[in-house]
This record gives sequence, C-alpha cells and structure tokens, in this order.
Amino acid sequence: MEVVWMRVGVFLAILTLAAPAHAQDGQRNRDHAETQTERGYRLLTTKAYLPPDFDQEVFDELWKTWEEPLRSEAEQATPERRRMMAFSRYGLTEAPGREGGVALQYVDDGKGGWVMNCLACHGGKVAGKVVPGSPNSLFALQTLTDDVRATKLRMNKSLAHMDLGGAAMPLGTSIGTTNAVMFGVVLLAYRDADLNVHRDRAPPKLVNHDHDAPPWWNIRRKQFLYADGGVAKGHRALMQFLLLPRNGPEKFREWEQDYIDILAWIESLEPPHYPFAIDQWLADEGRPLFERTCGRCHGTYGAQGTYPEKTVPIEEVGTDPVRFEAIPAEWRELYNTTWFSEYGEEPVHAHPEGYVAPPLNGVWASAPYLHNGSVPTLWHLLHPDQRPTVWQRTEDGYNEQTVGLEIAEFDEIPADVRTSAQRRRFFDTRAFGKSAAGHKFPDALNEVEKRAVLEYLKTL
Repeated sequence: MEVVWMRVGVFLAILTLAAPAHAQDGQRNRDHAETQTERGYRLLTTKAYLPPDFDQEVFDELWKTWEEPLRSEAEQATPERRRMMAFSRYGLTEAPGREGGVALQYVDDGKGGWVMNCLACHGGKVAGKVVPGSPNSLFALQTLTDDVRATKLRMNKSLAHMDLGGAAMPLGTSIGTTNAVMFGVVLLAYRDADLNVHRDRAPPKLVNHDHDAPPWWNIRRKQFLYADGGVAKGHRALMQFLLLPRNGPEKFREWEQDYIDILAWIESLEPPHYPFAIDQWLADEGRPLFERTCGRCHGTYGAQGTYPEKTVPIEEVGTDPVRFEAIPAEWRELYNTTWFSEYGEEPVHAHPEGYVAPPLNGVWASAPYLHNGSVPTLWHLLHPDQRPTVWQRTEDGYNEQTVGLEIAEFDEIPADVRTSAQRRRFFDTRAFGKSAAGHKFPDALNEVEKRAVLEYLKTL
C-alpha cells in the first residue's frame, strides 16, 4: 500500500511542477474580422493552457539519447536535417503555413517552451500530407518523453510533469496510440464537482491500455464522445485534459469561451477527399451492399445521409474488451456530478453496453482501424481472418489496393529489435488491449461484394 501511495504522491507532486502560464493566457484577440472557427484554430495552436514539457534547448539535444546508428547519423547531419529526424522519430509535423519553430502538436509559450496541445493526438499525416484533425498515427509520446527525461537529466535541467508522470504510468506501448483515457481518470479523481483539488483522496483503479485517436471531422455527426459514447459532446468535455492541479476552477471558467470556439473549429472540419483513382462503377455497386450491411450501424452518406450513433453490445462486436472494461461506473458517476457535465444536465452513460459504431466520413484517411488502432487497412477490416499478427507501418506510404497504411507483416517482432523505442514501432496484436479480433460483420459479404464495398468506402 505504501508503494501505491508513493506513486500517487509522486504523480500529484509532479503535476504541479509547472512554469508560469504563457503571457497570452486569459487574453483574447477580439479582432472582429476573425471568425469563430478561425479564432478556435488560433487558440488551439498558439495559446498555452498547460506548462511546457521541454524547451528548445532540450529538443535540439534529444538526438544524443538515440540508439546507434541513428545517433551517429544525427551527429553528422545539419541542424535542419537533425530536426527532421526528430520529427520522424516522434511523429511530429510542421504546422501548415508556419515553417520552423515548434511542431503543429505543440504551442510556443513565448519563452522557448514547447507546450503540448490537442493536435498531438489529433493532428497527423495522411499519405504524407499534414491534415489537422486527422489521427496522429505516428505520435510516439512514450519515446519522446523518455528521451526528454534522459536529456534533461544529462543537462541538469528540472523535470516537468510529463517526465515524471511518464515514469509513473505508461503513455503508449506503440506509436500512434496513447493511454489518454486513463489520464482523464486520474486527473478527475482528485477533483470535486466544482473542480477544486483534493489531494487526500484514494488513488483510482487504473487499467492502463492504448487507444487510437478518432478523426475530428466526424465530431459534428456525434452527440456523444469516446469509443463507448460515455459522455455528451460539448466544449467542457474537451477540457478534461487541462486538469493539472495548477489549473484551478477559475481557469476552467476563464477558458470556457476559448473551448466553445475550439469546438466550433473542430465541427467545421471537412473529411479529406480520396486523392487517388476511384472505380466509380464499382463504387456504385458497393453502395447498396454497404447500406444493407454496414449502414445499419455506421449510417448512410450523401445529401440525405443519416447517422444512428448505435452502440453495438460488446458480445456482438467481439473486439478487444479492455477499453470497454477499463472505466469503472464510479468514475462515470463522478463525472456526471461535475462542472464538465453541467452538474448532471448533460447525459452520461454510466453503464454502456459496448462500443459505438463511428461515422465513416473520410474513413480512407483515418487508418488504422478499431478503437485500439489494431487493423492497418480497410481491406484487413473486411477480412477478419487475414489481419496481421505483428505489423509495422512506413512513415508516409499509402496502400491504394488495401486502402490504408503501407505496412510490413511479421509473425514476431524481429530479434534484432532491442530498444523500447524500436519495439514501439511495431504493433503486436497479442499484447494486452491490442487485439485485432472481432468485428466480423463483413463476413456476410462474398469476396466480390467486399471489393465493391471497399471501393465505395473511398468515396465517403
């Protein structure tokens, strides 16, 4: 028990290790020429709501922690090339329209600090092109945090909340996935209904597991959020990850309008159009097949499209149950009493039955699939018995035939993969919470029908 409390005490203590908020904090640009959605994107990409994870000096030194031969390659590289190597290693991208400086996934705090924003998980690349709002299926948060911690210790710099928090609980066991759901469980457990901090509370039960970020362009079609549809959609729900102890109740009320604008930007996003060739005749053949089978849960598309937001019971969908079982009803009931749910005015599903079948707009651009990111392409989703056991993706490749990530398949993680950072670049579906089983509904279709449905999915 002492060990548990020590970990909780360390976790709470490290969350308070924070530099002063950015000078922009609490200030808003009231330029009347700026639309609400433009303001939302600006706030998301320029305003620091959290303390910095590291500074530019640390970022420039990260390469010295890398394994060989990568470290030697970086040592001989130009600073710009070294920066690109770091972006590749950690799943970072340049911000559209802003070359240099901090990555899209971070905010510059005005003092050289890099502050993580929501685009860390929801701002990735699709077929090599940066698409804000797409799942960041390359994000390597655990690797980045481990390297930052080692670099700071070597440089005799103070550790921040992520450095120590990442040592207390896992951040993600493969690139592109994070343990973000459990972050929310921990952070809310020490708050009361008005969001006051109570450090003397017992630690919550944690079932650490990885989750794949959903695409943001489908938020507009939803009334509820998360894989199990647990909480009502709203700007307050987006603010849960600001719950570091340094951010008291007054901060959430001060920032509420900001997140109204941020949600407006998110709901303005359009799914990207498939950029490669489409066999329109085959896609037209696939449409009625899709609507007869998949459409009952995932909805229909086009001008008259509808979305039922249907929860599929866990026994029926058959996909990995860890996410479904991870959040206790007690936590959901606590959430329902708080400011986030408007003190119970916004519905919370304390006892969900399974996973919600998501909308499929832009589905071609949201690989990998299932809530845990275990299925790399739509072809594999349609062929449950042929999903790879272990797979590794390329950084920018896109497979037009299978419609999804360009991958290599393995029976085992190769024996010459020795470091944790290297292992995280492989997705092992045998690991806890990472099963690719289930969702066998496509087996109702024959092979010709599956090919037609696959072509139709490109058009959504």
